[in-house]
Amino acid sequence: MSSFMSYTNFGLFSGAAYAIAASGLVLTYTTTRVFNIAHGAFGMVLSFVFWDFSVRQGLPLWLSLVLVLGVVAPLIGWFLQRFVVRGLGEGPVSVSLVVTVGLLVFCIGLATWVWPPEARSVPPFMPASGLQFGDTYITAHQIITILSSIVVAILLYLLLTRTRIGTAMRASVDNPELLKLFGGKPDQVAALSWAIGISLAALSGILLVSVVGLDYYALTLLVVNAYAAAMLGRLKSLPLTFVGAMALGLVTSYSAGYLPSDGWLNDLRNVVPPLFLFVVIIAMPQAQLRVGQVKGIVSAPLPSLGKALGWGAALLVLTALLTGNMSTANLLLVGTAATYAMVMLSLALLTGYGGHVSLAQFTFAGVGALAYAKLDEPNLYGLFVSALIAAGVGALVALPVLRLTGLYLALSTLAFAVLMDKLVFQASFAFGFNGTLQARRLSILGTSITSTGGYVLVMAVFLVLMGFFLLFIRRGVLGRVLIAMRDSPAACGTLGLDMRWFRVALFGLSAGMAGLAGGLFAGLRGTIGAADFQFFNSLPLLLLAVVFGVTSVTGATLGGIGLMLLPVLQSNYPSLAGLMLVIIGFGAVALARDPNGLANLMFKAGRFLEARFAPQLLARLPALPGRGSTLGEADVDPLDESIDHNQEVPAHVAP
Repeated sequence: MSSFMSYTNFGLFSGAAYAIAASGLVLTYTTTRVFNIAHGAFGMVLSFVFWDFSVRQGLPLWLSLVLVLGVVAPLIGWFLQRFVVRGLGEGPVSVSLVVTVGLLVFCIGLATWVWPPEARSVPPFMPASGLQFGDTYITAHQIITILSSIVVAILLYLLLTRTRIGTAMRASVDNPELLKLFGGKPDQVAALSWAIGISLAALSGILLVSVVGLDYYALTLLVVNAYAAAMLGRLKSLPLTFVGAMALGLVTSYSAGYLPSDGWLNDLRNVVPPLFLFVVIIAMPQAQLRVGQVKGIVSAPLPSLGKALGWGAALLVLTALLTGNMSTANLLLVGTAATYAMVMLSLALLTGYGGHVSLAQFTFAGVGALAYAKLDEPNLYGLFVSALIAAGVGALVALPVLRLTGLYLALSTLAFAVLMDKLVFQASFAFGFNGTLQARRLSILGTSITSTGGYVLVMAVFLVLMGFFLLFIRRGVLGRVLIAMRDSPAACGTLGLDMRWFRVALFGLSAGMAGLAGGLFAGLRGTIGAADFQFFNSLPLLLLAVVFGVTSVTGATLGGIGLMLLPVLQSNYPSLAGLMLVIIGFGAVALARDPNGLANLMFKAGRFLEARFAPQLLARLPALPGRGSTLGEADVDPLDESIDHNQEVPAHVAP
């Protein structure tokens, strides 16, 4: 009985901390329609600020708490609403998800840069005080946490349902223009909700830090528990959110105490929160179509067939020249860049064209790599079967949430990635007891490719073919349907297009492309492990794809090179590792509203140079038979990348 009470006590304590974090998440979403993936990351950063004030600077504990919760956190919330997330709720869900993922990576980079890794600890509140109930001792810190969650839940409920400010908060997201007619100020109301939300994230982090410790990733990923609680409340009900958080805390505590410590049940203890999240998402009701103003995204121009063939051939020639003079270590880096570029091409299909965000793309690559190694068929048959297995897994992830929209699809991939990390990739049946698995190099038509340079060239061929496949889809009817579904799901629904199974097929095809890249990567490395496909690796992958351009093959290729260089630069300049994450996060936040990214700036620069210097160069060339001195209209390719004929024009449709 005493052990049961102890587990119940710890479950209520952890559930109370989750409830505080989930309440802030629900508040910001309810008032601004922005789901803050970085909610836990801000709690982590502000926990470090609290440690800095109370331990490093030696300020009194109560003063540090007041400064963090009453000054620093509200200022951060106000700044975010004013300059970062303002207006995101009115745009595509994919944009707001990319922005908040960028904020998450930004926070982790900032924390590692400002507070380099070292041993730190934060003592609990009133460590010498507590209450004794039979054989169970309840610390004062646990009592404070539970009471704080109750007080927060009551105050937020009263704020939203019994005050004019709460009414204005709810009205600001439903109809901000109507609120203005009644004298309301939507921007100030939204800033207040974000200030309160970030303060609640800070409070939950401070309450948990004495148990979890000052860890960059543990505190950040603990917010997955808050996601699950918030989903149970359907992102709008504070009482259901509170109940869900308490239930999750108790289930997690009881599973840790009573499930066996060996076998698959032991692994199950570590995945209760993501499993809870996945089940809650599946049970969500049918998502409603969002009607109103439709805002399209201007897509990157498509290259002509001649230009695409030319650039593809140039990439293969450049790869062949590089592979002839490189060391094995550098060849592995080039092959890794090709792998990342192929995975980013799968994101170009899913996110750039389809408007859906996946937070598990590296996990799908891991599925393909694992299948390739387990099949032990180092040929084209084994490679494509591995891609089909990854495609099937991707479709299965999207299938349970067939009725739902972008946000829930993204969160389902998040839960799936964590489940795969804990239950599959770290299990002995996957990568073995030593955590690694052997894979042989690919053979084509019976010819084994043994040299690393030759294998890298083959990977470049697959990259070029995948890029052509993506351009082929974009030019056809399927590409136009994808763009229409991305820009206006409501309009597609009113025209009778069934987006549900189309969405499942899109997820499957994207996962299959990532799985193919994973199989090639396994053959390149020869030895793969669970660490190669960790969940967190999918986040910088998504961000760099957006920074370089998630709507173009060029952006994916450049993004793959950038992601390959990231760990190299971090190892060469370890003091700047955190700063690099800060730059990536900031770049994603700045460019998320323009998913064409840096690649589109290159296209514009190329068009400018061509318009500026091409006529002069052509004029100096000797006249050829049948050619005038200037470029006539008949010589212009309607699909030329230097012309904007294929740009998507933003649609503005009245409600």
